[in-house]
Amino acid sequence: MSGDPKKPVSTGKAIEQAFEKALDPFATAIRKATQPAQAASPAAAPGKPGLKVSPLAVPFPTIPPVGGVEITTARAGFYKHERDDLVVFRFARGTTCAGVFTRHKIGSAPVDWCKRHLDGASGGEDVRALVVNAGCANAFTGKAGADAARRTASEVAKRFGCRQRDVMLASTGVIGVLLDDRKIAARLGEIETKLDGDTTPTEQWAAAGRGIMTTDTFPKGSYAECRIDGVKVRIAGIAKGSGMIAPDMATMLAFIVTDASIHPNVLRAMLGLHVRTTFNSVTVDGDTSTNDTCLLFATGASGAPRIGRLGDRRLKEFSAALDKVMLDLAHQLVRDGEGATKFVRVTVDGAASPASARKLAKSIADSPLVKTAIAGEDANWGRVVMAVGKTEEPVDRDHLAIRFGPNVAAVDGAVSPTYDEAKMSAYMKKSEIEISVDVGSGRASATVWTCDLTKGYIEINGDYRS
Repeated sequence: MSGDPKKPVSTGKAIEQAFEKALDPFATAIRKATQPAQAASPAAAPGKPGLKVSPLAVPFPTIPPVGGVEITTARAGFYKHERDDLVVFRFARGTTCAGVFTRHKIGSAPVDWCKRHLDGASGGEDVRALVVNAGCANAFTGKAGADAARRTASEVAKRFGCRQRDVMLASTGVIGVLLDDRKIAARLGEIETKLDGDTTPTEQWAAAGRGIMTTDTFPKGSYAECRIDGVKVRIAGIAKGSGMIAPDMATMLAFIVTDASIHPNVLRAMLGLHVRTTFNSVTVDGDTSTNDTCLLFATGASGAPRIGRLGDRRLKEFSAALDKVMLDLAHQLVRDGEGATKFVRVTVDGAASPASARKLAKSIADSPLVKTAIAGEDANWGRVVMAVGKTEEPVDRDHLAIRFGPNVAAVDGAVSPTYDEAKMSAYMKKSEIEISVDVGSGRASATVWTCDLTKGYIEINGDYRS
């Protein structure tokens, strides 16, 4: 009530003021609903509380049915806050599988489990399930961790009527914490019921993408179609990863399913081929994880002819589509780099060998000095020179050239005579940056994708376990 508190108010005026007061919440709601989108604060991420969705996030794709696979999620309780942290895939009989895993010297129990059962003579011939949990890596947990993984596979095998070895496992989360497999077993009844439900394929995949998140700020999915001998084949996948990302299988989980019919040995060869230029060509912070896992499943439900030989020409279109899905997922890992605001492509040309080109590109992409300069929108090409020279790879200093997008920073081993600071500064404000370096030592080239390094990375990792 405004005015002099001692002044009497008429009955009509009092009613009017009471009516306005009653309507105030509705007016406030209307004002909030009609505010411009840019005025709103960043959306909260569906993973760890307190994180905001990356400004480089991309929307989750529409994924039509992929025959031979059903997916669902549940809350097992590995996280204190309310969220699904358990994902289960159920596959049709005869589904084949191949995997690529971390080279980290301290692999996790689920990595050991998958490698053991996929590497055998008949490995990957009839895989029936995949169980993934977030919130506990089950790494550096010794025999107890291995036993927990085995019990999980055993319980799922009983439910799905298959062998333990036909159940693949993956975990992500805090290292050094033993997996409480009882939490998974307690949810299997609910999982079975939900698998028989009518959730749309896109939501199944999106929920799975959310279920495997740790410090991720958005679920990562991809989809592509191709033809094998004239028959349409579908490929869909999800991935997780935000920090502890570096080439050498990157610290990530990725699960890709196709309805093609392909022998495990062919899947293994194709996966290894494409991992090199996709998941092994991204880096956020130069660190590699204990749990890196990429699994590729082929259900055979499309009706396309079975491919049993890598050199089969009918694989050409499928190979390109698989590469597209894997590269898309790999790029999304970088776009969700912890604290990232810039998506950066680093290309090295003129290297003495492909291996040398990759090492040079990775040195640039991993350099904290280069990454912080990008965060500060500073085209500090001297830091690129530093990152190139410290590798001890063959480099012709007097022919070194550096570009930031279309802008030439250095040429023939010195600052470019056409260098324009204003244009360079304007380019560095973009959310997507390209750095190109020619080292003048040969004809080989390589590309690595990375992101900038901001205060957000420190904040996220400073309280990772809290």
